[in-house]
Amino acid sequence: MTGSSRPDLLHRLAIQASEREHAGLRRRLRTIEHVEGPWLESGGRRLLGFCSNDYLGLAQHPQLIAALKRTADDEGVGSGSAHLICGHRREHAQLEEALAEWTGRERALLFSTGYMANLGAMQALLARDDVCVQDKLNHACLLDGAQLAGAELKRYPHADVEAAARQLRSRPQAAALLATDGVFSMDGDVAPLAALAALCTREHATLMVDDAHGLGVLGADGAGSVRAAGLGQNDVPVLMATLGKALGCSGAFVAGSAALIDGLLQFARPYVYTTAMAPALAAATCAAVEIARNDSWRREKLQSLIARFRVGAAQLGLPLMVSPSAIQPLLLGDAQAALEAALALEQRGVLVTAIRPPTVPQGQARLRITLSAAHEDEHIDQLLDALATLPKPVATGGPV
Repeated sequence: MTGSSRPDLLHRLAIQASEREHAGLRRRLRTIEHVEGPWLESGGRRLLGFCSNDYLGLAQHPQLIAALKRTADDEGVGSGSAHLICGHRREHAQLEEALAEWTGRERALLFSTGYMANLGAMQALLARDDVCVQDKLNHACLLDGAQLAGAELKRYPHADVEAAARQLRSRPQAAALLATDGVFSMDGDVAPLAALAALCTREHATLMVDDAHGLGVLGADGAGSVRAAGLGQNDVPVLMATLGKALGCSGAFVAGSAALIDGLLQFARPYVYTTAMAPALAAATCAAVEIARNDSWRREKLQSLIARFRVGAAQLGLPLMVSPSAIQPLLLGDAQAALEAALALEQRGVLVTAIRPPTVPQGQARLRITLSAAHEDEHIDQLLDALATLPKPVATGGPV
């Protein structure tokens, strides 16, 4: 009799899910029935949301909606094919040109998601004898991309440029990619990009920046953390950013030299073998790029709201982490404390997400508060009033 002792995969998965349940770390879906600006309806309740990545308040902008409707009327919904077959439409080409021009790159290439963009870029760039050096707080898709490419993954303590240098120097003969978030998705702080770029120049390594949370928010015209750091294509040869956060749409892109983009066209499997995004969505995103570039008041308003919130939080003695971005984490440490705080806020009509391990390290559970240009001053005050009712948290590091 063969295979009688083989483990059952579904049974094993069920055990792992049960263990996560017992640890108080089980993830659960929430259905949102309606959205109106920063207001969400869920379970029959109207909640003021502080957990969306719609940083510029563009997700419901009438110009985006009109562009999507107009193109859907003309072109239908699905693209029908992968880009390299017959799915690459005029709207995709126009969006790629707009993104390349905005970010100061020669070309850009669209992907269906940010996860796919990072996997595709790394799989095309890296080989098994290469080394990929990454910040320990990088987004999961950057870590997965290096591992799936088969390169040696070396991680350095958060924002520690000297430690990154030591990791690069430990493999002086290997082709090297240094990858970092521009704005870190759970901490909200900005990577030391200028120092990392200088390091990569000295060590002949390639720098890749995931600017999912910086595009649209940072820089004079919203071109992101790389532009805000005064860096260009030569300093950061590989730039990835998403279209579903500040731009209020969906998808992602990689931008860089013509040689980079042509290489991705040939070898990035998540691009080659995936149906292209809907042309109507590409048209809506093109409208979002134009608004994000030109409506500087949205960034100014967002910065004003961030400042108002941080001043109020400091007055309440709340242990905010150091963050200049729209992501304002309130560090609570204990996972159960974070979950209870989120539930207490919801009872007061405010929706904030509790972020627990394994998304963040053990002992660093937090409320991930995100602000948007769609919020008003009175919304910030409502949030602060709700936070003031929580039990006094014990800061475990990184206070204001």
